[in-house]
Amino acid sequence: MNTSDRELIVRLKDAPGRHGLPQALLQASPVIRRILEGHLAGQEISRADGEILFSAAGPDLMALLATADFVRHQRVGDKVSFVVTRNINFTNVCYMGCRFCGFSRKREDDDAQLISLNEVAHRAEVASQRGATEICMQGGLHPDIKGTHYRDLIEAIKARVPEMHIHAFSPFEIWYGSKKRRLSPADFLSELKQAGLGSIPGTAAEILDTEIRQQLTRDKLSAQAWVDIIRAAHGVGLRSTSTIMYGHIDGPRHWAAHIDLLRTIQKDTGGITEFVPLGFVHSEAPLFVEREIPGVRAGATLDEHLKMHAVARLMLAGWIDNIQVSWVKLGPEVAQILLSSGVNDMGGTLMDESISRSSGASYGEEITAAEMVKIIRDANRLPVRRSTLYVPLETYADHDPQAQAPLKPRPYDPIRFISQRSMAHGRTTAIGELAHG
Repeated sequence: MNTSDRELIVRLKDAPGRHGLPQALLQASPVIRRILEGHLAGQEISRADGEILFSAAGPDLMALLATADFVRHQRVGDKVSFVVTRNINFTNVCYMGCRFCGFSRKREDDDAQLISLNEVAHRAEVASQRGATEICMQGGLHPDIKGTHYRDLIEAIKARVPEMHIHAFSPFEIWYGSKKRRLSPADFLSELKQAGLGSIPGTAAEILDTEIRQQLTRDKLSAQAWVDIIRAAHGVGLRSTSTIMYGHIDGPRHWAAHIDLLRTIQKDTGGITEFVPLGFVHSEAPLFVEREIPGVRAGATLDEHLKMHAVARLMLAGWIDNIQVSWVKLGPEVAQILLSSGVNDMGGTLMDESISRSSGASYGEEITAAEMVKIIRDANRLPVRRSTLYVPLETYADHDPQAQAPLKPRPYDPIRFISQRSMAHGRTTAIGELAHG
């Protein structure tokens, strides 16, 4: 984190947030004020107006963030949720050649992995003993797996931990598995649902723009195929998340179009549980390291992270009301700041994150439930443990989760930025005096 970002974070921690909305709107430019006031009066933000909001800076940015915080409070209140989950990336062998991915390996590589069914089930069982209610499972497209391998993974977990919710397999994996099984995606998804699949991650979306996708990947799922598989999942009764990966060779035009497309899908199916912006992690990603494509950036800027979550909150209001921040990509401190920029969910505890870490993310593999609660409380918000499908399971109004050591030793303390004073007095974390700094 550079000095200017650090200074911005300090300013972001002491401002009026949604309570300063009237004054923030008065200081905004006429164009931005028109869009924001129109939305507050009940108008949906168009794709074109969403693109304009992504240009917000200075007083306009402060007005955008304050509006997003206000709408978040209106739509979902002051609770911040998280899920206790374990990531299991069952193989890192993949030949798709996605330029942004530092995770994939060839099968002959020394660190290539294909985790056995028994080991996957064992990891799920350990996660259950640590309070997990979800297994989030994804992997590379290994050329040697059988067509039934995805079903076998589900059945192995369910045989050991029958109550576990299995949130697994990106649309790209569903496409691959259906080809292996010689089934339509809908029939393949129905087979997996019958075996015990509970929901699917809406990853592999990257940017739902053909021109950008063709530069990011060589052979990856098309934007239309991603949409078709998400719709097929919803059609067989499986809900999904939704994502965007931003900060590489993309820009505001692509971001607004992507969010607008997700909104269209949700209007038709109602099957999306959440929207998760995923900032591009650049340091070990071939897209950045090899510089094959001109103009690749070293990830999004801090103000772009703020705008992505805030614009999503406004464009998706009433359709996808859970906006999640990826602490593993942005870090717990920035994640906490985003709780005052439209975000209401902190995602999962993860226990075993490896995909972002392989591309250079440096914020660790796990935040325990007790640490999640401390981060949320330090933002003066009410922590809630939820299920995968956003059913509240436990509210931490007057007690803490059972303290646990992380699953693996870690050099990184995810809550070191929380001061003892703020933990004792409940500091309000909100929008800073962005317009004057």
